[in-house]
Amino acid sequence: MGARPFYETIMATSAEEAFATARANALEEHGDGGYSGSIAEKDCFVMIPMPALPEWERITPREYAELLIEAYDARIADKWGPAGCIEVRPGEYLFFGWSSN
Repeated sequence: MGARPFYETIMATSAEEAFATARANALEEHGDGGYSGSIAEKDCFVMIPMPALPEWERITPREYAELLIEAYDARIADKWGPAGCIEVRPGEYLFFGWSSN
């Protein structure tokens, strides 16, 4: 089986609550059979801060997540490992990573 990237943005009071909601939504949409290519296949996440960049080099959280996916960043490269999580703004979280499909 292969792997594919996923991206999920969720509003919640904490990253833990957002992760639980994102997984529940994905399980409802894709079922619990495994290999969905979604966040449903993840059981944990790691917080990844946005880099401090000068104003003229700033990127969005989604663009940063895409760069990490393309680079196979060790924190999120394992399809069986944790999802990445970037706090977009207070109460908004972007989860991303590789998932089995």
